[in-house]
Amino acid sequence: MTKRVGFSLLAGLAAVVVLISAAIFVGFGGHRRTPGGDSGRTREPVSPAVAGQWVGTWSGAAAAAEPGNLDGYAGMSIRNVVHTSVGGTSVRIQLSNLFGTRPLVISHASVALAATPSNPTAAVGTMRRLGFGDNRPTVTIPAGSSVTSSPVRLDVPHDADLLVTTYSPVPSGPVTYHPYSRQTSYLAHGDRTEDTTGTRYTEQSPFWRYLTGVDVWSSQASGSVVCIGDSITDGLTSTVGANHRWTDYLAARLRDEKGAPRYGVLNEGISGNRLLVNGSRFSPNNGPSVLSRLDRDVFTRTDVKAVVLEIGLNDMFKWPRQFDPDKIVAGMRQVVKEAHAHGLRVTGGTLTPFYGHHGYLPKMNQVREAVNRQIRSGTVFDQVVDFDKALRDPAHPDRLRPAYDSGDHLHPSDIGYRAMARAVNLEGLKGRSPATT
Repeated sequence: MTKRVGFSLLAGLAAVVVLISAAIFVGFGGHRRTPGGDSGRTREPVSPAVAGQWVGTWSGAAAAAEPGNLDGYAGMSIRNVVHTSVGGTSVRIQLSNLFGTRPLVISHASVALAATPSNPTAAVGTMRRLGFGDNRPTVTIPAGSSVTSSPVRLDVPHDADLLVTTYSPVPSGPVTYHPYSRQTSYLAHGDRTEDTTGTRYTEQSPFWRYLTGVDVWSSQASGSVVCIGDSITDGLTSTVGANHRWTDYLAARLRDEKGAPRYGVLNEGISGNRLLVNGSRFSPNNGPSVLSRLDRDVFTRTDVKAVVLEIGLNDMFKWPRQFDPDKIVAGMRQVVKEAHAHGLRVTGGTLTPFYGHHGYLPKMNQVREAVNRQIRSGTVFDQVVDFDKALRDPAHPDRLRPAYDSGDHLHPSDIGYRAMARAVNLEGLKGRSPATT
């Protein structure tokens, strides 16, 4: 009798071990996002059986269809280099065919850590093949849609470069891309997706293609903050490969400062972007308006906790020009309204000075100042970050401080971007707005 009880106990313990092992090593699923919402969704990814959660560590907004390329990159490997804001133990990616006109076939995809910054060579032992759906190596992304990969286990550091490589064997139509990445990526002929050396990646590129998001499974970060805006958020004049956008400096503050919320930072800036008006699908310097892309670029991002908005100057610069400050502010209020409906608070930035820029008009500066007065009144956003005050020359407040001027009198220098990040009240990124309808 004693032996039978002992045998039963051991068998039970063995079954528990098997169940636990199955939970730990269970595979991950992916999901596809379609233009209509969730109708194309398959099963959600199963989270690893360790403490943590999925958070966004990097993003790049889909800005346009790449001009001059109507067939895609059949027979070529595209190795995008992107920079993490937070680290984790597993990783998954999002690919977009938003501006495509026919299905995009990806037959091979991978992710790895870069051996050195901005280099196409993978760090030893870090190359991982990516799968989709039930971990299939091939995925077809319909025109206008996006897809999320199955996760793979990989120790991803914060503040590090990742190599995300895709290969398409057939012509795919117009390429969804982000033109002003301030990062060098690479292309190679043939399927070099899992090549660990960068020797075949002989063609350099200033663009990100197809890739729009990277998530990590993190036990340290508690969510992400989305920074959405124009070229100033895109980091247009920051040093290439140095990760000196204001959003990069913000990520460092969120990682390092005592009491700061541990958030990943998602940069959804598009150079030339406007708040109110869409650009052309083939324009590399416009993008869909902020109001039209909130759901895609903010609300459906992974575990978003806060939003920072920097936008408005291009609504004055570009035709049809908007010189009514109330209409610009009304657009900002609409952003806040939609964010509140998702339980998110919005930190809004004042519009920065640009005297001396070739597009400067006194009337535009008057509109800028009128918008800023309303922002500073506290009646537009949940929290204000005074980018204008952070960057302006105290002796000439309608222009940038010389040290913060990149030289075009509109976009900040690297240290100007750092000053922008320092102006953000990190405490105000905590908490959520009560969801409204």
